[in-house]
Amino acid sequence: MKILVINGPNLNFLGIREKTIYGNEDYDYLVDMIGKAADERNVSVECFQSNHEGDIIDRIQAAYFDETCGIVINPGAYTHYSYAIRDALASVESIIKVEVHISNINEREEFRKISVTAPVCDTQIFGHGLGGYVEAIDFIIEKAKKN
Repeated sequence: MKILVINGPNLNFLGIREKTIYGNEDYDYLVDMIGKAADERNVSVECFQSNHEGDIIDRIQAAYFDETCGIVINPGAYTHYSYAIRDALASVESIIKVEVHISNINEREEFRKISVTAPVCDTQIFGHGLGGYVEAIDFIIEKAKKN
């Protein structure tokens, strides 16, 4: 089973930006944690990060052709306004999709409570820290077994 983890803008600055919200662990730690979880579950996971909307859209579209079973996506700020990413996610209907946010978006600024991408995902996980990524992987694995 192949799972793609997409991280949007500023996720590469984990451990640098707003540590009280996003924690002290850096992006390499996150990628390593995801890799270990994938190994334990005997699945293949690719991590992709970009600060550029078009690159994220291109990777979502490529997932349609490369036998990706599920996408875990943290669109970052694009969550709130990127209808282009939303449309790309909607276009890959056969792929299981989970939107993840490290912080509890419902306890932050008003604009963070609005997601244009969540309605085209199978579920949304937020406020569980970096562990939310592992929860998303587990969700994809379980949903794939049922399909």
